[in-house]
Amino acid sequence: MAEIRPFRALRFNTEQAGAISELVCPPYDIISEEQRLAYLERNPHNIIRLELPKGDDPYQEAGKTLQQWLEEGILRQDEQEGIYIYEEEFTVNGLHTKFKGCIVRVKLEEFSKGVVLPHEETLSKAKEDRFNLMKATDCNFSQIYSLYMDPTHAITGQLDQLSEGTPENELTDQEGVTHRLWIVNDAAAIARICEAFADKKLYIADGHHRYETALNYRNYCHEQHKGTGGEDYVMMMLVDMEHPGLVVLPTHRLVRDLPAFDAEKLLEDCKAYFTVTQEADIATAEAKLKTLYDAGQKAFAFYSGGQGYALLTLKDEHILSQLLPEKSAASQGLDVTVLHTLILEKIFGIDADNMAKQINLTYVKQLDDAIAAVQNGKAQCTFLLNPTKVTEIRDVAAAGEKMPQKSTYFYPKLITGLVMNRF
Repeated sequence: MAEIRPFRALRFNTEQAGAISELVCPPYDIISEEQRLAYLERNPHNIIRLELPKGDDPYQEAGKTLQQWLEEGILRQDEQEGIYIYEEEFTVNGLHTKFKGCIVRVKLEEFSKGVVLPHEETLSKAKEDRFNLMKATDCNFSQIYSLYMDPTHAITGQLDQLSEGTPENELTDQEGVTHRLWIVNDAAAIARICEAFADKKLYIADGHHRYETALNYRNYCHEQHKGTGGEDYVMMMLVDMEHPGLVVLPTHRLVRDLPAFDAEKLLEDCKAYFTVTQEADIATAEAKLKTLYDAGQKAFAFYSGGQGYALLTLKDEHILSQLLPEKSAASQGLDVTVLHTLILEKIFGIDADNMAKQINLTYVKQLDDAIAAVQNGKAQCTFLLNPTKVTEIRDVAAAGEKMPQKSTYFYPKLITGLVMNRF
């Protein structure tokens, strides 16, 4: 099963580079150009210069910057191998919570071996970008986020004990999320943690593109007869799947630019599969959806403007087994599968290729943003969703299947720049 190892992380030398809070950033794929420039204005050594390089030859620029920072002592590699315990503390939807895991090197395995399991589809363009960056820098600047099953929660217990002291780094970001990092160098403690993962499978929560890129990079190194073995591993943050602090938020769907869009006809067509209930105030949608979510029902809020909205509740879950007999029960039961199959594909005619290319579909994380997009005319309608359950992610991955894109949104994102992995 999963083979994990300690490593000598590359980290910022804050005496040279500045405060750690000025040097880290969110994942590259959620940063706008305006935000990128703001991070660099605050501190020119921000990790964004390596993780999201710009210019005529951005990848070569990242490679040069990395080498320069190593020579200047901006970045230093830890002298001892260790595992890195990472905690995020945050408030979301009125809930204050935190979760903790460990950042380690994980041996790369093909998905077919069933050791590391994906749950979402990926885009080739994003993988090409990350591959070019990896070739130019021979480094992971951000960690893949993965989950594991541990019914006794013994690993989390060990991590809690090992992080009782003062953290090596602590900062609160612009979203109010507090990040803490502890370093464990004790060989016996590290051996116990590594041994505990020997019978574990890892389920990718966030970072599918980076994992597939790491596989491609490993194969490239082997074909070119380069590398020293480090390319066989990738940096991961590992978290107990049942950790009480794990939060998954929904990703809502915006529909735009459909010819002959007719909201009334859509609702009439939906009655074949859904109970359609007209609600007076869109402000109640989130609470109504949560009530149905807690009751185990499949439901969406359909909003096409004005004050009210329609609540769509699936009548019979068995319809998906008839329409998608090749899929597992886990995949058939996903809210996104119900929405994509019965409404987006069957009624609107938006097929999987259209969704992947986002021709008529846009994905939005904030409910208010989804509603606003309809109100300001950027979208014809929106479907507001409940979040995917962590157990559903596990079951789909275990069945060897993948969810539609943007099915999950783990909150908060892992910060980039606390630790880096040099191959």
